Amino acid sequence: MQLCVGPLQYWWPRQTLMAFYADIAEGPADTVVLGEVCCSRRHEFTLDDWLALGRELTQAGKRVRLATLPLLMSEAELRQMRRIAAEQTEFELEAGDTAALQAHASRPDGRPRPALALGPHINIYSRSALREHTLPGCATWVPPLELALDAVARINPPRDPVRAPEGGALRTELFAFGRMPLAFSARCFTARHHHLPKDQCDFRCRDDADGLLLKSREGQDFLVLNGIQTQSAGLHCVLGEPDAIAAAGIAALRLSPCSGDFHAMLVLHEQVFNGRLPAAEALRQAAGLNLPGTLVHGFARREAGMKELEHA
Repeated sequence: MQLCVGPLQYWWPRQTLMAFYADIAEGPADTVVLGEVCCSRRHEFTLDDWLALGRELTQAGKRVRLATLPLLMSEAELRQMRRIAAEQTEFELEAGDTAALQAHASRPDGRPRPALALGPHINIYSRSALREHTLPGCATWVPPLELALDAVARINPPRDPVRAPEGGALRTELFAFGRMPLAFSARCFTARHHHLPKDQCDFRCRDDADGLLLKSREGQDFLVLNGIQTQSAGLHCVLGEPDAIAAAGIAALRLSPCSGDFHAMLVLHEQVFNGRLPAAEALRQAAGLNLPGTLVHGFARREAGMKELEHA
């Protein structure tokens, strides 16, 4: 089982971010997805910084992908997307929306076309839709976060996978751990919470390493605000589903970065899904980790997404 560290969804200080990726370079992840995937106003890292970090991770033996924004709202964001999707040739591309797919497909003749991953926010909910979006160079599909494991298996079954135009089988990479970005909006909810306009937000999301937690009237953790994202409060986790994941033909698991003991969770996934640790023991250990939320797994089982993981 391959492991992928997904793109950082939050705004962390530069030194914190660099220390995090230094740990990732030494860890068991095979692939690392880099880039800003929430708000283009976050300038802690420029695209050139992400490219430089990608080179360092490549030297450490990691495969690197550059992700584009799932919601484009300005000409500047379009230019940045085109630079990633249509111009750079060093790293694989993860398309955040169909505009990035179009930019990737429209590369001039003779310009190398990096391998392509279909990101989780492209609306692909059927086998026919997956075939339609599988363009030349496409190698990986990251299913939408709310799809159950049995639905993923039907869309891209291991015995009859969807194939790219070149003939290669499309691999499925499952969002396996982390707070789930459930929706995006042109409005910045973090700025609104602080009674600030979006364009004068004081970059208040820097104060929340894992987003701003919202509770229900009953005091239950409910949602998380992260700029223009609305996320789940619970951390989606499939540590207890190794058999179902194997049956679905999942080729890679994606873990979304968070504060606390993220590296320990990465190691637990490597041990469970490569047969070195029973899932029950991994869940017991995960329950004692410093994580920014409760572990949940409802979506994987066609249940309420907030359903807590047993034994966690």
